[in-house]
Amino acid sequence: MHEIHLCADEGDEEASLAIYNEIWPLDAITMDEVRSFKSATVAYADFLGSAGSAAVALLNRRPDVGYVILTVLPGERGRGLGTALYRTVSTWLSAKEITEIEAPVPEDDEESLAFALRHGFREVERERRMILDLAALEPQPVAPPDGIEIATWAERPDLIRGIYDVACEAEPDVPGAENDRMKSFEDWLAQDMQGSGDRADATFVALAGDEVVGYAKFSLTAAQPETAHHDMTGVKRAWRGRGIAGALKLAQISWAKDQGYERLATQNEVRNEPIRRLNKRLGYREAPGRIIVRGPLAPDA
Repeated sequence: MHEIHLCADEGDEEASLAIYNEIWPLDAITMDEVRSFKSATVAYADFLGSAGSAAVALLNRRPDVGYVILTVLPGERGRGLGTALYRTVSTWLSAKEITEIEAPVPEDDEESLAFALRHGFREVERERRMILDLAALEPQPVAPPDGIEIATWAERPDLIRGIYDVACEAEPDVPGAENDRMKSFEDWLAQDMQGSGDRADATFVALAGDEVVGYAKFSLTAAQPETAHHDMTGVKRAWRGRGIAGALKLAQISWAKDQGYERLATQNEVRNEPIRRLNKRLGYREAPGRIIVRGPLAPDA
C-alpha cells in the first residue's frame, strides 16, 4: 500500500518539484514557476508519494479536461506507485465532474508511454524539441522586411494591446490548440506575459507603422540559467509569409547571445511545419520532446 498525501505546504511542493525536475531535466523549473503556474489555474492540487508525485490542474484554456503531470523515479517503477497516483488524481477530478485527463510523456520514455497506453490513453499531440547551440554561433544580422520595425516590449510598453491582438489570431492556429479558449486580455497579461519567466526586454515585437503584426517571447527560469526557452512566436495571418517570424527569431538569437545564454530550446508540434522549417533553416537541431496523451479517469476513482 502506497502512502500518498496532498502537499500541505511549500516543503512538500519542493519535494514534488525535485522529482519532476529529475524526470524532466530539460524542462526543469523553480518554485517561482510553480507559483506562477498555480496562479493561472482554475483549480490545482499536488500529491506526493515516497518516490513519485502528481500535479493536477484545471487550466483556463481547457477547463473541461484535467491536466496531470505524473512522475515516478525510474528505480521505483513497476511497483504500483504510478497506478496509485493515477487513481488519486482521478478521484480529485471525479469530484469536480471531470471525466478526461491530458498528460505529457517524455518522447524517449517508452516505459511511461506504455503505462499510459495500458490505461486507455491515446496520443493527441507530439511536440519535438529543437535546440540551437549558441556557444560557437555568430548571429546573423537582424534584417526585417521593408516597412517592418523590431522593438522590445520594454522599449514600447504601450504596444501590449497590439501584442494581445496578434495572440488572438496566432494561438488558435497552433496545431493542438484549435479548441483552446482564448483568455481575456487581463488574464492573458497576468498569466502569459507577467509570469515569473517572462521579461519585457525578452519579448520582441514586429511593427508595421503603428500596427503590431507579430511578436516572439522567451520563457526563462533560474533552474536553467544557460538555456532560454522560446515561448510563443506569432504573426497576424495577413502578414505571414513575408519573413517577419524569421526576423523576430534572429532578434531573439542575437539577444540571447548577448545575454550569455549557451543554447535556445523550443518544442514545436510536429504538425506545425512552418515554424519547424524556419527553425531548421536557422540551425536548430531536433531532440526528443514530449508526447501529449489523453485518456479516462481510473475506473475505480
